[in-house]
Amino acid sequence: MQGAMEDFLRALRAADVKVSPVEAIDAHLTVAMVGFADRELFKDALCATLAKTADEVDRFDETFETFFARETFQMEPPPQGADGEPEAMPPEVAGSELAQMLLNGDVSALAQAMEAAAERAQVSSIRLSTQRSRLTRKMLEEMGLAEIEQIIAAAKKLEDARSQALVGRLEAGKKALTEEAQRYVDRQHELYASESGKNLREELLARKALNAEGGIDPQDLAMMQALVKKMAKRLADRYSRRRNRARRGHLDVRRTLRRSMAYGGLPFEIVWKTQKVEKPNIVAICDVSKSVAAAAQFLLTFLYSLNEVVDRMEAFAFSGRMISVNDLLDDNKVETAILEVLKKIGFQQTDYGKSLEDFCEQHLDQIDRHTTVIFLGDARSNYADPRIDLFATIQKRCRAMIWLNPEPESYWGQGDSVMHRYERFCHVAKPCNTLAQLERIIEDVLRTYVPH
Repeated sequence: MQGAMEDFLRALRAADVKVSPVEAIDAHLTVAMVGFADRELFKDALCATLAKTADEVDRFDETFETFFARETFQMEPPPQGADGEPEAMPPEVAGSELAQMLLNGDVSALAQAMEAAAERAQVSSIRLSTQRSRLTRKMLEEMGLAEIEQIIAAAKKLEDARSQALVGRLEAGKKALTEEAQRYVDRQHELYASESGKNLREELLARKALNAEGGIDPQDLAMMQALVKKMAKRLADRYSRRRNRARRGHLDVRRTLRRSMAYGGLPFEIVWKTQKVEKPNIVAICDVSKSVAAAAQFLLTFLYSLNEVVDRMEAFAFSGRMISVNDLLDDNKVETAILEVLKKIGFQQTDYGKSLEDFCEQHLDQIDRHTTVIFLGDARSNYADPRIDLFATIQKRCRAMIWLNPEPESYWGQGDSVMHRYERFCHVAKPCNTLAQLERIIEDVLRTYVPH
């Protein structure tokens, strides 16, 4: 049963239930204590050991029921003789255990044979839906399907009634066996490959252009919003670990020895060298015109999901004029807040110069030497004055100025784009048109606040 437990733990991990090596050991000890006789006790004990949140409990229940589901084979009972006993086994099937099980309708033996064949065929290694047909056939071959097909082919050459009856029974059994094998492989795919498919889909969405022509499909949009939060959590966890390591520091030998003098040289008080680690102060200024609104939504979702590691987060949006959107983001979900912002200032003619004037007049005091400014926009100001002087003023006051442009770098400076003029005052200016690019850039921002 240990092999089955290992497979079950792997299925849980595929269902996004975190199972550490220590928890796996605890699960085995739990099973050794409660046993397998009582299904509900067995399930509840494992759930209490492995599931840590309400969501994980739901995923555990679903995975448990799928993994330990054993559907009864739908096999026709063997025909009865005149005396009420099952008919004698035809001599043609004497060398095939599978044929004998099919003709006898031995569902228990068939289920055990299928489990063993699945293990030999490594069905649990399935990762893609396209593997289902191949693994089904491989599992059936491991059970001895080739022998069944040979017996059927040989019996078809004979024209007597007994041979034709044997062909009919074996073909019916083969059909039922194939259907059950397909269901079995489908369950394995659901257990082990559903998460692989999801991960593949997330990889594709992470590289999807945010300003794609025709917009983003609503279903993809929902998945991308969830992916952004997942990326942010991953970065927050990584950054928190680095801060904790920096907080612990290293042993300060001199001060430790100095304090030990009061205890006869025994180091009762250990002194550590520590480094002060600042949390990032971020000011996000986002163009929410039609061509950039999607990228702005994901950037704000990303930054507001980093609330555990960001000391202060201020957000501003502009199209023709600039406004603070902190209150909207605090009171609503980001996607709802973006819609409210668009109602207020969206779909106006973009004017970077006027927006910078609004910011400097009303919000310049939000920026100091500890602030990182993240500016998101395509720098297309419809040939209006871009007010480079005001942008330079903001750059002088902040710790770092980062510009994220949804357009390819080859488009910068073409038409009404003044990106090349703003770029001179940026510490970092990069194209940012996918979630993967966004994640890398935000990670670079967090890294600058961590001592190495």
